[in-house]
Amino acid sequence: MMNDIIVIENLHKSFGEIKAVNDLSIKVKEGELFAFLGVNGAGKSTTISILCGQMTKDSGKVYVNGVDAESANGDYKSDIGVVFQNSVLDKSLSVLDNLKSRAALYGIYEKEFDKKLKELSSLLDFEDLLKRTVGKLSGGQKRRIDIARALLHDPKILILDEPTTGLDPQTRKLLWNAVQELQKKRKMTVFLTTHYMEEAAEADYVVIIDSGKIAAEGSPLELKNTYTGDYITVYGTGEEEIKLLGIPYEAIRDAYRINVANTAKATELIIKYPQIFRDYEITKGKMDDIFLSVTGKKLTGGEI
Repeated sequence: MMNDIIVIENLHKSFGEIKAVNDLSIKVKEGELFAFLGVNGAGKSTTISILCGQMTKDSGKVYVNGVDAESANGDYKSDIGVVFQNSVLDKSLSVLDNLKSRAALYGIYEKEFDKKLKELSSLLDFEDLLKRTVGKLSGGQKRRIDIARALLHDPKILILDEPTTGLDPQTRKLLWNAVQELQKKRKMTVFLTTHYMEEAAEADYVVIIDSGKIAAEGSPLELKNTYTGDYITVYGTGEEEIKLLGIPYEAIRDAYRINVANTAKATELIIKYPQIFRDYEITKGKMDDIFLSVTGKKLTGGEI
């Protein structure tokens, strides 16, 4: 059974009248991909800052790998690697010098550093960028180095705060392939915030927060079953036939899409009207549908 590597209990943090985090309690299992979702201002970045020791809490408890973060005097921080929304690389230094200086903070030098650099530069495809000045890199190139920087000391937890915002699909795919490979190889826990719902759909567990509180939580499948219905997309039929079903529908290109409460209802319809459902597919609602259903808002990118 997996252990809880992050435990947050009854966390509170206010800024004047604003309750950024309001009695938040979450548990993150060791080795899982944990998605932490919310609109701008929902409390995600505040929670991450407290978790990383960059901000003090008003009350509550935070445990990292079994250690009380408040009483550990920062000793637990070596268990965490963080990729922030905005790059923290020194733009005036080369990629190599950025990574060397970061590694030195963890006592990683010479042969040990060379070994880690070889592994990460191959995995994240930046061997040809080592001598380049960071300030001259593209956004996607910088992001690769940001992730390498966070992974140099082999953290048990990798926190990714909107890691792929603004990146092209090819770079996003490269980064996710690398992260997922390392996650399996090292049994690393990944704590993710994102506004790309297809990334959240790959998570083992999802927590949606709204105004500093948990609005919904569960596996993607559990959330889909609770907060969205099923969609039946019907092909090769006319609108008059679809109207016979007596339920709302949507015309989409060369098909019609029907929203039903669950798979049981879909099955019931298909059995009752076999002449209509000659060519069809059933799909679950998407993470975007869940988020909208739970919060009444659409998830968009940007600063938190």
